[in-house]
Amino acid sequence: MKIAVLPGDGIGPEIVTQALRVLAVLQSDGLKVELEEAPLGGAAYDQFGAPYPDFTQKVCRAADAVLLGAVGGPQYDNLDRPLRPERGLLGIRKDLGLFANLRPAVLFPELANASTLKPEVVSGLDIMIVRELTGDIYFGEPRGMRTNKDGVREALNTMIYTEPEVRRIAHVAFGIARKRSQKLCSVDKANVLETTEFWKEIVIDVAKDYPDVQLTHMYVDNAAMQLVRNPKQFDVIVTGNIFGDILSDEASMLTGSIGMLASASLNETKKGLYEPAHGSAPDIAGKNLANPLATILSLAMMLRYTFEDEAAAGRIEAAVKKVLAAGFRTADIFEPGMTKVSCSDMGSQVVAAM
Repeated sequence: MKIAVLPGDGIGPEIVTQALRVLAVLQSDGLKVELEEAPLGGAAYDQFGAPYPDFTQKVCRAADAVLLGAVGGPQYDNLDRPLRPERGLLGIRKDLGLFANLRPAVLFPELANASTLKPEVVSGLDIMIVRELTGDIYFGEPRGMRTNKDGVREALNTMIYTEPEVRRIAHVAFGIARKRSQKLCSVDKANVLETTEFWKEIVIDVAKDYPDVQLTHMYVDNAAMQLVRNPKQFDVIVTGNIFGDILSDEASMLTGSIGMLASASLNETKKGLYEPAHGSAPDIAGKNLANPLATILSLAMMLRYTFEDEAAAGRIEAAVKKVLAAGFRTADIFEPGMTKVSCSDMGSQVVAAM
């Protein structure tokens, strides 16, 4: 198994280091893995003058899966837009055809009090958000800033989907729902946006191939409200790129901290980019304060979805649960009575639990 390791920026190198320590335990027990490191984002700009340089592209194309830390930092905010770290992330998604973003929002029982919602509202929460990742308003053309014929400055972005793009993400979502509770909610804004009316029509058509899965529909504004009001009504949610970006971050906070949320981005051959759902957190970078659990859980997702090693994935997840049950907490999930630990100490606890 070839894994490209992209530490990235900010806290990225710190959290990736802890995930690799966990991977090393599996390697010592016989897991055959080949690792190659490359820069992405700001680190790549610093080294190569581009956020997704040819060297990194070559490493990622040759790998079976990619483990990413995070990208971005305030020192890059004044760069031309094509050179900013986030363009590296968009670039790798497009280059590898990573169209299906899986964002689980799972509340570990030990963290019920860490959520900003009442424990009875979030206890037992287990949602999978399936977000289309390579279309929609982030990639649509035309886009940009200009002066119109009346001499007034304006900006535009284009929301666009093709039928094959919607069909393939719908099939992924139905397939996941079929293996869970056979419930799928498609989120759109079909009452206002023709693009999402088109989305809804295609999802309904794809549903004919999955008669065992119950399909429902919800407008995105209502979905945002329902995630706070009654999140356990959802099992699998499928939606477009921009709606999925927003809703998955909202869902992540139901679990107590975005530092607990893993994610996977897959292409049609199950090659995947695995990364924590949070950002580069430059304010705590280099301070050994970050929560590495989302990155460690992203590694578990890699083993499950790309390498189809359920035993190894389950072993990592069981170790994380054991560490949380023992009361170890990084600062973002700390509460009185628990044991506060650093990023590296949390990694050590997971390694010990394994």
